[in-house]
Amino acid sequence: MSARTDLDRRVRSAIRHFWKTRDKQATKQGAGAGTKDAGARSAVTGGAQMDGFVNLVRDLLCEVGLERTHVHCKSCLELPGWYRPEKKWDLLFVSDGQLIASIEFKSQVGPSFGNNYNNRTEEAIGSASDVWAAYREGAFKPSSRPWLGYLMLLEESGGSTSPVRNREPHFQVLPEFKDSSYAKRYQVLLTKLVRERLYDSACFLLSDPQGGLRGGYREPDPELTFEKFTASLLARAIAIAKARQ
Repeated sequence: MSARTDLDRRVRSAIRHFWKTRDKQATKQGAGAGTKDAGARSAVTGGAQMDGFVNLVRDLLCEVGLERTHVHCKSCLELPGWYRPEKKWDLLFVSDGQLIASIEFKSQVGPSFGNNYNNRTEEAIGSASDVWAAYREGAFKPSSRPWLGYLMLLEESGGSTSPVRNREPHFQVLPEFKDSSYAKRYQVLLTKLVRERLYDSACFLLSDPQGGLRGGYREPDPELTFEKFTASLLARAIAIAKARQ
């Protein structure tokens, strides 16, 4: 089995974990409370859906020789900020008192794509701006510039892939947002986050509930694939590991 085929197999396993965990949480909350949370919130408030991806990235880091105790994904996930005291990330790689990498793993399912897209956008920009300001002011000394990553899994549906009308009461939106779907908007967002160096790499995946239970997913942008995302991260991790040999 080639390395690319094996990575695809592992990504599909993480996709299946996402949808199965989401379904279990929705069923559990609906039965336990008697009524479900508004919309699809009952399948979101339980957390843990993205654990398959978190664990996969952790395993990839360990497979290149990093110590498992240096990769945090269950606890000790807080980093100091500049605009706020601390922010909890989804995975941290901290070795010998140095911050090497931090990653956000996010997902979104319908039906409220609009509000959640805006929240995710503000959160992604704010988190990166906060950590870079803290780094500039020496919060992570003696760390060199850390590696920041952002992974987004979006439900592929009519609500996420259909064009959305823009409100332009005073000025027109930028051309790339004209007649764009929420999927396209996420693609634009992640591309800009990387090109503006707010994040070192980003990954964007699409998956629908039916196909996702079988591990189905798509990568709509060749710049935002899981393979390129992890290659960038592992290159940094391997460089750190070699420097200590």
